[in-house]
Amino acid sequence: MDTLDDLVVPEATVLEACGDTPLPEFGLIERVWNTDPIPSDRVESAAAEAVESLDFDDVPEGGEVAVGAGSRGIANLSSIVRGVVGAVRDAGYDPFVFPAMGSHGGATGEGQREMLESLGVTEDAIGCEIRSSMEVVRVGETDDRGVPVYADANAAAADAIVPVNRVKPHTDYDGPVESGLSKMLVIGMGKQRGAKTAHEWAIDWSFRNMIPEITGKLLAELPVAGGVAIVEDQFDDTALIEGVPPSGFLDREAELLERAYDLLPTVPFDDVDVLVLDRQGKDVSGQGMDTNVIGRRPFAINEPAPERPDIKRIFVRGLTETTHGNAMGMGSADFVHRDLAAELDSSTSLINAITASTTRGVRLPPVVETDRAGLVASLSTVGVVDPETVRVLRATDTMRLDRLYASPALVEAARDRADLRVVAEPTPIEFDGGAFAAPTPHETGDVDT
Repeated sequence: MDTLDDLVVPEATVLEACGDTPLPEFGLIERVWNTDPIPSDRVESAAAEAVESLDFDDVPEGGEVAVGAGSRGIANLSSIVRGVVGAVRDAGYDPFVFPAMGSHGGATGEGQREMLESLGVTEDAIGCEIRSSMEVVRVGETDDRGVPVYADANAAAADAIVPVNRVKPHTDYDGPVESGLSKMLVIGMGKQRGAKTAHEWAIDWSFRNMIPEITGKLLAELPVAGGVAIVEDQFDDTALIEGVPPSGFLDREAELLERAYDLLPTVPFDDVDVLVLDRQGKDVSGQGMDTNVIGRRPFAINEPAPERPDIKRIFVRGLTETTHGNAMGMGSADFVHRDLAAELDSSTSLINAITASTTRGVRLPPVVETDRAGLVASLSTVGVVDPETVRVLRATDTMRLDRLYASPALVEAARDRADLRVVAEPTPIEFDGGAFAAPTPHETGDVDT
């Protein structure tokens, strides 16, 4: 196999193999969500107020405070980090930011710096130095199992540590704490070595048990002054920013997780024949596509998949720019577009998969040449297709589900739902050289009928 073209199945080949597969029309539906986000011009000050609620009494005047920032696509991340940095400096301390993102960015210091920069977290934007290194120190081991515990060397050498992270459901497991401050300490701050160790032990121990125990060890051994927790609403806007003391990393985080579950955007139908996603990426979800949204968790060991939704086929069209070629989770798809394969960084993806012990997550699905080929291949493998009854959705990604293209059956179902609104009636799907002519649904704000 010499080139990308050897992987790509031409559209003509797919259409010939699938025969006469009728395509449904697409309408546009919109979610009806009542939200109350923090105004964008208040986000920075809200982050500063969260820091002011933390206790820095044990930090010497002028002491260094390490602020942890991750690789997720958190709304207003640059403003939040800038607010945290400003509040730390105003309190008389010397802040710096370190990447707390495990093996992301190709498991290199420069790669992780680039990840932060792609999210708007640059030294100029946040007003302080960024210290990016993969060097770690061993800070101890767990009591019962003797699991070694690692931490970013720059952070461990500081006088105080303040992780900044979003609290939300995790893609690989269910537990009292999932994605959030505790996981950032254990996985993110552990860099590639700590993340790999944690994922290896999680296979038998499970994250739901391991994360709390290692968090406790890190809080006991390192000068964690507290964390800044973020919860986002269904539109991925900032709903809450809160300072959480070390004593609340487990209990308060569990309460915030319940709120995050209530606000988690989901596919609005339990049964879907085909889901088309315009993109996936690490900034969207740790698994590229949020497993809680697609109802698939094929890579987690000893962890059950969500009961709903039931989606028969998933076709993914590309990667986000911010993921830098990391296609972790593409193995959840049934078909992928040529563009995704072209953007794939095999080395970065494999490093992430090895670190997370989820190598099946980077298995490359069948690669099709065009959108039309991907849609036809998906439809032709779900049974007999009636354009009026087949249930098809097209979404931007699993984090942006406010607007969706929907087949006639789902448009009709939406008419009877108070939480959905029909924005545009179904019309034939238009293609431009095999590509969808319509823009990604998240960017159809000017469409309103």
